[in-house]
Amino acid sequence: MSALLETRAITKRFPGVTALNNVNFDLQSGEIHALCGENGAGKSTLIKLLSGLHAHGTYEGELMVDGQLVKFQSIGDAQKTGIAVIYQELALVPELSIAENLFLGCEPRRGLLIDWEKIFTDSRDLLKKVGLFLSPETTVAHLGVGQKQLIEIAKALGKEARILILDEPTAALTEQEVEILLELIRDLQRHGIACIYISHKLDEVFALADRITVLRDGATVSTRATVETSKNNVIRDMVGREIHDLFPRVTTPPGEILLQVDNLSARATTSETEQINGISFTVRAGEVLGIGGLMGAGRTELLMHIFGAWGTHLGGEISIAGRPFHAATPESAIAAGLALVSEDRKRYGLILERDIGFNLSLSSITRLRRGLLVDEENEARANRKYYSSLRIKAPSLETSVGTLSGGNQQKIVIGKALMTNPRIVFLDEPTRGIDVGSKLEVYELINRFTAEDRAVVLVSSELPELMGMSDRILMLHAGKVGGEFSRASATPEKLLAAAMGHFETAA
Repeated sequence: MSALLETRAITKRFPGVTALNNVNFDLQSGEIHALCGENGAGKSTLIKLLSGLHAHGTYEGELMVDGQLVKFQSIGDAQKTGIAVIYQELALVPELSIAENLFLGCEPRRGLLIDWEKIFTDSRDLLKKVGLFLSPETTVAHLGVGQKQLIEIAKALGKEARILILDEPTAALTEQEVEILLELIRDLQRHGIACIYISHKLDEVFALADRITVLRDGATVSTRATVETSKNNVIRDMVGREIHDLFPRVTTPPGEILLQVDNLSARATTSETEQINGISFTVRAGEVLGIGGLMGAGRTELLMHIFGAWGTHLGGEISIAGRPFHAATPESAIAAGLALVSEDRKRYGLILERDIGFNLSLSSITRLRRGLLVDEENEARANRKYYSSLRIKAPSLETSVGTLSGGNQQKIVIGKALMTNPRIVFLDEPTRGIDVGSKLEVYELINRFTAEDRAVVLVSSELPELMGMSDRILMLHAGKVGGEFSRASATPEKLLAAAMGHFETAA
């Protein structure tokens, strides 16, 4: 019996890079097949090839659907065979309604006019299939990320997709939204829709997939039935070596207090409600302070406000190394020895159209000047240092950042922060959407940084990461401190209780 979808000895080359090398992969009818690999392993290139974005003739090898050779020249060609891709960056138009997004570009017509009655009727049916009971007239901009993800799936179902490719679909979802999405995928499988599921979250992969294929350096390393393998096997195949400790925190004796926050309160400039309410904490040299909490708890707002990039100050005091501090702008925060690696690297951390060197030195231009001009030789030397030490996988410093994998983009954001020579680094979800190997490199950077008597504030939604890499943990609830824990006293139960506002059980 032939596979529903199959690649045979696919090789795809770009100038200076072989992105896929003799890749063999197959998807059976009604199967959920996980595709795993480090950032830069070739997953995104393979998806683009399967979806018709990389046209036939630009690669070597064969692509088969229902046992027949296909020669896609466009995304439309792939969609005609029932292939739909839902990318990590959702392709919805925020200003349009749900109905308009669902049928954008394929509007049913009655003569020369758009058949709006059919659009709204069909939209209700599609929304029902994905468990959304919303008005089709709702503007997409008003929806949460989880709802938008389901609308993307509804859009694919409206095009009668029988092969659904999901690229990191839960990267920005809450735990509840993740459960809803996974159950929907299982339900679609029961209705005969096959799925290629791409994720760095191995718990999800093992809960969902029938088989797992691992790519490494553009080549197929292994394909195994999920019941016949383990997470350790998958990680070993991904990185090419055994990983014995996923959270290799090397603790150092805490030194002087580098950052002190007393009774800090702030709100968004467009709001009259406090998002940060009376928060106090300290961070010492050589220490990692973890900050956790549920979505909306105020974690990102807290870091951004201290850094001078968010909100109106309502009260409280901040000091750095014993000196009073208030950042009016991010530039003043950097000058005081603070650096921020933001949660949304593409929105706040990078200029995707520019090259690696430009992005690395962007926050350090003042330090790299000689008089009124940038010392280009000094800049190039600094860029080469971080390009090498961070092991960025790219042909050169002149490579456009937008062409790189998520893990390599994250390394550049971190490198840009470290190049400012800070004493305190704020890391907001630094490992979101990156693979196991890249995560380990981030953790090694954290250890290296604290070993130099500097301090790290680590915001993470993943409790294992928070517990594994923090020396102390502060849990926020509704803009307040829900509880503070030492490394030894922290348990998942205590942390969740504090995050949910059960203060009496958080001690």
